[in-house]
Amino acid sequence: MSPPPLHLRLTFSSLLVRWLLALTLPLSVLSQCTTTPVIFNFGDSNSDTGGLAAGLGFQIKHPNGRSFFHRSTGRLSDGRLVIDFLCQSLNSSFLSAYLESLGSNFKNGANFAVVGSSTLPKYVPFALNVQVMQFLHFKGRSLELFAAGSKSAISEEGFRSALYMIDIGQNDIADSFSKNLSYVQVTKRIPLVIAEIRDAVQDLYDQGARNFWIHNTGPLGCLPQKLTLDQNKAGDLDSFGCISSYNAAAKMFNAALQQFIQGMKSALKDATIVYVDVYSIKYDLIANASKYGFSSPLMACCGSGGPPYNYNIKMTCGNPGSQACNDGARFINWDGIHCTEAANNIVASKILSGDYSTPRISFDFFCR
Repeated sequence: MSPPPLHLRLTFSSLLVRWLLALTLPLSVLSQCTTTPVIFNFGDSNSDTGGLAAGLGFQIKHPNGRSFFHRSTGRLSDGRLVIDFLCQSLNSSFLSAYLESLGSNFKNGANFAVVGSSTLPKYVPFALNVQVMQFLHFKGRSLELFAAGSKSAISEEGFRSALYMIDIGQNDIADSFSKNLSYVQVTKRIPLVIAEIRDAVQDLYDQGARNFWIHNTGPLGCLPQKLTLDQNKAGDLDSFGCISSYNAAAKMFNAALQQFIQGMKSALKDATIVYVDVYSIKYDLIANASKYGFSSPLMACCGSGGPPYNYNIKMTCGNPGSQACNDGARFINWDGIHCTEAANNIVASKILSGDYSTPRISFDFFCR
């Protein structure tokens, strides 16, 4: 008997991988929340659920969103992001982008993350300190509406018991390398970035926040975009093909971030601050791609140029000249920078396992 056509084999493979991935994600019914979970998220494109599209009118075109939403939602992925899976684990709806004026539901919090955001420079859209300022405005208006009898506004207690998530810093490092700064020059900027994150945590704490969930940054040197654009990477690649200096800078940032969090714990004694090692999770996906059902771990699913990286800065995903792969479930990287839904699913499941959290604590700790 002849084997089935290639497209049928790919379809079966895709379904099998998706089924296996579904088994890795803890069911939302296992959440032990006893109160309605409220989350406020601050960050960049890794967790932007529509902020750039709403705030600047920037078109994030098809095939973004094709695998779950079946339309573009402002997310830079073929489907759900890590933050979407984390919300689903709480049996909570997806976070609405703060800047989205139509169809938003802010009962369960708000997402201030915007594509391209960094910590520096300050006071430019949409730096971390600007996102915190937006939160302060959001909180003030919410409390006014709650006092006036609004059933959809968040109360003071809701803000106090909410989870405050921060996932930022990748663009600070990436932008420094893109300006042709040396490794030493890039790493010298890390304390300035950490100081901005520290100030954000302190400002939120002063507003009553007590539950923090902070992600470190991923392996920047494994992104197809960086591998394509860095013309000096020869001799600077590790055993898996990632740029060593980029990843070393990311790890230095992560070490400084963890040290800062440890120090804040002693200063903010009544706060819970969780550090999450996303770097190790994502690097493991690259190093053991076949174990997770992925092929070509350093190649973008959606882009232009073909192997080895399928990235062309003039023909990025969703723009003329680009093309998406048939089976996103076989790829870690979606567009040269961001993960596919399949990879985000695994990252979320590992975060929810608690194995990568310090202290080791359940994601639903804040709403029990």
